[in-house]
Amino acid sequence: MLVVMQHSATEAEIETVCRVITDMGYTPVPMPGEQRTAIGLIGNDTRVDDTNLVGLPGVAQVIHVSKQYKQVSREWKPVSTVVSLAPGVDIGGGSIVVIAGPCSVESEEQILSAAHAVRAAGATALRGGAFKPRSSPYSFQGLGKAGLKLLALARQETGLPIVTEAMDEAGAELVAEYGDCIQIGARNMQNYSLLKAVGRLGKPVLLKRGMAATISDLLLSAEYILAEGNNQVVLCERGLRSFDTAARNLFDLNAIPIVQKLSHLPIIADPSHGTGFREYVSPMARAAVAAGADGLIVEMHPNPDRAKSDGAQSLFPEQFDRLMLDLRRIAAAIGRDMAQSGAPLKPTGG
Repeated sequence: MLVVMQHSATEAEIETVCRVITDMGYTPVPMPGEQRTAIGLIGNDTRVDDTNLVGLPGVAQVIHVSKQYKQVSREWKPVSTVVSLAPGVDIGGGSIVVIAGPCSVESEEQILSAAHAVRAAGATALRGGAFKPRSSPYSFQGLGKAGLKLLALARQETGLPIVTEAMDEAGAELVAEYGDCIQIGARNMQNYSLLKAVGRLGKPVLLKRGMAATISDLLLSAEYILAEGNNQVVLCERGLRSFDTAARNLFDLNAIPIVQKLSHLPIIADPSHGTGFREYVSPMARAAVAAGADGLIVEMHPNPDRAKSDGAQSLFPEQFDRLMLDLRRIAAAIGRDMAQSGAPLKPTGG
């Protein structure tokens, strides 16, 4: 439920509405706007009796939010949310953000080479896994804290903000310490204790859609994060598991405009996991931008043939360069532009 106050509502009238909501057993969430204040009501799963609210002084309108997810919905907040990864790097505005890098951090030489290639191509953030959830327990699991330190070194050299995955609460705290954005992978989309934990950390969160999750499932998972007080959430479409084995996943481009209709949160696309094959990544990346995605997260490796994970879907640096050129043309055709890195390069030489 949303209680929309009149333009002329006083602070005392707003406080009264909040007190009445609290007395009803719910939590009020005041949301001051340029023109008027709205007060959200959370803590309910069913329709709330608004009898005690509609007649209060200063109340203009009571709106019942019809979706199970509340704070995530456009009914709750009509204006699109902009998530800031770092100064000058915003997701959800007019510019399209590209996050790129290897699936996993393997060595200092590898991640620094990747970071410089990402920066040179014009991308605005660096991805790389320090903690890797793998289907097999015998596959490369990532370098852990050492990988996070290497990502921090890459940020120091290139100015690129870091997006990296957390698999559990302890890992999330480490990612929050070293990184700029905590990624929640598809396997953990419905790990509710982890979602609550990252909500409390207050860092930007990149939430990937689960492999068999509906759009409603994705938005309800995001609601867990917002319910802890963190509205800096970016959603990500990364493909669904299907019966067809021609590609790794079914890349659901429908999700982009559907989510933008239902939610104020920005949504980006992951064509690397969405397809699983290098040759399909660039076409689907171009299609996602044309469909209106606020950004992309793409796997690029300095030498994909030697990658310890996801080499088959990782672009070579020269392929990534060409993709960025294509994306600039598509962005211009739909009236948008490509975001630029907000931080200067670290001086070298001497």
